[in-house]
Amino acid sequence: MRVTFTVNGREQAADDVWEGESLLYVLRERLGLPGSKNACEQGECGSCTVRLDGVPVCSCLVAAGQAEGRDVVTVEGLAGDDGTLSTVQQAFVDAGAVQCGFCTPGLLVAADELLERNPEPSDGDIREALSGNLCRCTGYEKILDAVRLAAARTGEAV
Repeated sequence: MRVTFTVNGREQAADDVWEGESLLYVLRERLGLPGSKNACEQGECGSCTVRLDGVPVCSCLVAAGQAEGRDVVTVEGLAGDDGTLSTVQQAFVDAGAVQCGFCTPGLLVAADELLERNPEPSDGDIREALSGNLCRCTGYEKILDAVRLAAARTGEAV
Protein backbone atom coordinates (compact mmCIF):
# COMPACT_ATOMS: atom_id res chain seq x y z
CA MET A 1 0.00 0.00 0.00
CA ARG A 2 1.00 3.62 -0.40
CA VAL A 3 1.12 5.81 2.71
CA THR A 4 1.04 9.58 2.34
CA PHE A 5 1.48 11.94 5.27
CA THR A 6 3.17 15.19 6.23
CA VAL A 7 6.60 14.79 7.81
CA ASN A 8 8.30 17.83 9.28
CA GLY A 9 6.10 20.13 7.23
CA ARG A 10 6.56 18.35 3.89
CA GLU A 11 4.21 15.89 2.24
CA GLN A 12 5.87 12.50 1.93
CA ALA A 13 4.82 9.18 0.45
CA ALA A 14 6.08 5.65 0.88
CA ASP A 15 5.16 2.92 -1.59
CA ASP A 16 4.81 -0.82 -1.10
CA VAL A 17 4.36 -0.46 2.65
CA TRP A 18 3.47 -3.76 4.30
CA GLU A 19 0.41 -3.62 6.61
CA GLY A 20 2.47 -4.40 9.71
CA GLU A 21 5.32 -2.03 8.95
CA SER A 22 5.91 0.47 11.73
CA LEU A 23 5.99 4.20 11.31
CA LEU A 24 9.52 4.07 12.74
CA TYR A 25 10.67 1.73 9.97
CA VAL A 26 9.11 3.90 7.27
CA LEU A 27 10.68 7.06 8.68
CA ARG A 28 14.15 5.55 9.02
CA GLU A 29 14.40 3.13 6.12
CA ARG A 30 12.08 4.50 3.47
CA LEU A 31 12.25 8.24 4.05
CA GLY A 32 15.86 8.50 5.22
CA LEU A 33 15.13 10.12 8.58
CA PRO A 34 17.39 8.21 11.00
CA GLY A 35 16.96 10.52 13.99
CA SER A 36 14.31 8.43 15.71
CA LYS A 37 16.10 5.42 17.13
CA ASN A 38 15.10 1.76 17.05
CA ALA A 39 15.90 0.30 20.45
CA CYS A 40 13.27 -1.83 22.17
CA GLU A 41 10.49 -2.09 19.55
CA GLN A 42 8.06 -2.42 22.47
CA GLY A 43 7.28 1.19 23.34
CA GLU A 44 9.27 0.99 26.57
CA CYS A 45 12.31 3.19 25.95
CA GLY A 46 11.01 6.25 24.08
CA SER A 47 14.00 6.52 21.75
CA CYS A 48 11.64 6.42 18.75
CA THR A 49 9.30 9.16 20.02
CA VAL A 50 7.78 11.40 17.34
CA ARG A 51 4.78 13.69 17.38
CA LEU A 52 1.72 12.39 15.54
CA ASP A 53 -0.79 15.21 15.10
CA GLY A 54 1.02 16.98 17.95
CA VAL A 55 0.93 14.08 20.42
CA PRO A 56 4.14 12.26 21.41
CA VAL A 57 3.97 8.58 20.40
CA CYS A 58 6.38 5.67 20.20
CA SER A 59 6.68 5.30 16.45
CA CYS A 60 7.70 1.66 16.84
CA LEU A 61 4.15 0.91 18.01
CA VAL A 62 2.32 2.88 15.31
CA ALA A 63 1.55 1.06 12.09
CA ALA A 64 2.65 3.20 9.17
CA GLY A 65 -0.87 3.08 7.73
CA GLN A 66 -2.18 4.81 10.86
CA ALA A 67 -0.20 7.89 9.83
CA GLU A 68 -2.08 8.20 6.52
CA GLY A 69 -3.06 11.84 6.02
CA ARG A 70 -1.64 12.87 9.38
CA ASP A 71 1.14 15.18 10.56
CA VAL A 72 4.39 13.70 11.88
CA VAL A 73 7.24 15.64 13.47
CA THR A 74 10.55 13.91 14.06
CA VAL A 75 13.65 15.19 15.85
CA GLU A 76 14.91 16.39 12.44
CA GLY A 77 11.85 18.65 12.24
CA LEU A 78 12.75 20.53 15.43
CA ALA A 79 15.69 22.33 13.83
CA GLY A 80 15.24 25.30 11.53
CA ASP A 81 15.26 24.89 7.77
CA ASP A 82 18.83 26.21 7.75
CA GLY A 83 19.93 23.63 10.34
CA THR A 84 19.83 26.03 13.27
CA LEU A 85 19.13 24.10 16.44
CA SER A 86 15.82 24.72 18.18
CA THR A 87 15.79 26.20 21.67
CA VAL A 88 15.39 22.79 23.28
CA GLN A 89 18.10 21.21 21.11
CA GLN A 90 20.56 23.99 21.95
CA ALA A 91 19.71 23.73 25.64
CA PHE A 92 20.53 20.00 25.60
CA VAL A 93 23.93 20.81 24.09
CA ASP A 94 24.60 23.69 26.48
CA ALA A 95 23.54 21.74 29.58
CA GLY A 96 25.60 18.69 28.63
CA ALA A 97 22.48 16.53 28.47
CA VAL A 98 23.78 14.43 25.59
CA GLN A 99 26.10 11.51 26.21
CA CYS A 100 25.76 8.48 23.94
CA GLY A 101 22.86 10.23 22.21
CA PHE A 102 20.68 7.19 21.64
CA CYS A 103 17.82 8.42 23.82
CA THR A 104 18.28 12.07 22.89
CA PRO A 105 15.91 12.25 19.88
CA GLY A 106 12.96 10.94 21.89
CA LEU A 107 13.78 13.18 24.85
CA LEU A 108 14.01 16.21 22.57
CA VAL A 109 10.66 15.52 20.94
CA ALA A 110 8.99 14.97 24.33
CA ALA A 111 10.59 18.09 25.84
CA ASP A 112 9.65 20.20 22.82
CA GLU A 113 6.02 19.08 23.10
CA LEU A 114 5.99 19.84 26.83
CA LEU A 115 7.35 23.37 26.36
CA GLU A 116 4.88 24.08 23.59
CA ARG A 117 2.04 22.99 25.84
CA ASN A 118 3.46 24.38 29.09
CA PRO A 119 6.20 27.02 28.70
CA GLU A 120 6.76 27.23 32.48
CA PRO A 121 6.77 23.60 33.64
CA SER A 122 7.47 22.55 37.20
CA ASP A 123 10.04 19.84 37.87
CA GLY A 124 7.12 17.44 38.31
CA ASP A 125 5.74 18.45 34.90
CA ILE A 126 9.13 17.85 33.31
CA ARG A 127 9.55 14.47 34.96
CA GLU A 128 6.05 13.42 33.89
CA ALA A 129 6.56 14.55 30.28
CA LEU A 130 9.85 12.65 30.04
CA SER A 131 8.71 9.58 31.98
CA GLY A 132 8.33 7.49 28.83
CA ASN A 133 11.97 8.04 27.85
CA LEU A 134 14.79 5.96 29.29
CA CYS A 135 18.41 7.08 29.47
CA ARG A 136 21.18 4.80 30.63
CA CYS A 137 24.02 7.34 30.60
CA THR A 138 23.14 10.66 32.19
CA GLY A 139 21.31 10.01 35.44
CA TYR A 140 18.68 12.49 34.18
CA GLU A 141 19.95 15.56 36.10
CA LYS A 142 21.55 17.14 33.01
CA ILE A 143 18.41 16.32 31.03
CA LEU A 144 16.23 18.07 33.61
CA ASP A 145 18.67 21.00 33.61
CA ALA A 146 18.37 21.18 29.82
CA VAL A 147 14.58 21.34 29.87
CA ARG A 148 14.68 24.00 32.61
CA LEU A 149 17.18 25.98 30.51
CA ALA A 150 15.02 25.65 27.39
CA ALA A 151 11.98 26.81 29.37
CA ALA A 152 13.89 29.84 30.67
CA ARG A 153 15.11 30.70 27.17
CA THR A 154 11.62 30.25 25.73
CA GLY A 155 10.29 32.63 28.37
CA GLU A 156 12.96 35.21 27.48
CA ALA A 157 11.88 35.15 23.82
CA VAL A 158 8.30 36.09 24.67
